Amino acid sequence: MHDRGRLGALGEQLAAEHLGRLGYRVLERNVRTHEGEIDLIAFDGRVLVFAEVKTTRASGAGSRREAVPLDWLRPRQQLRIRRMARAWLADPRRERPRAVELRFDAVGVVVDARGRLLALEHLEGAW
Repeated sequence: MHDRGRLGALGEQLAAEHLGRLGYRVLERNVRTHEGEIDLIAFDGRVLVFAEVKTTRASGAGSRREAVPLDWLRPRQQLRIRRMARAWLADPRRERPRAVELRFDAVGVVVDARGRLLALEHLEGAW
């Protein structure tokens, strides 16, 4: 796996652990649909979450307080993620939980050069 792929996988792992601490069970990771790939799908017994994760490495030359990378969440990307969720929900091969609510979350992760978590921002219902 190339460096960017490792960085993304690390961010998704940290995001999954965060969701676990909040009481969610990650149902699937890196789910491929004909529309693209969903990073995380999680469920807490009530809410089904489609989470998009963005990870960046801190620049390292300054403060430990780095900006969490959530500025990429544009309307076009939001629409694409909704389409991926719809494709996942419509797939008859998937076992879907009975959810009271569907939600689209964004998780921004910043790690240092060694892969240690510096910052994590979780936007519930990001769109």
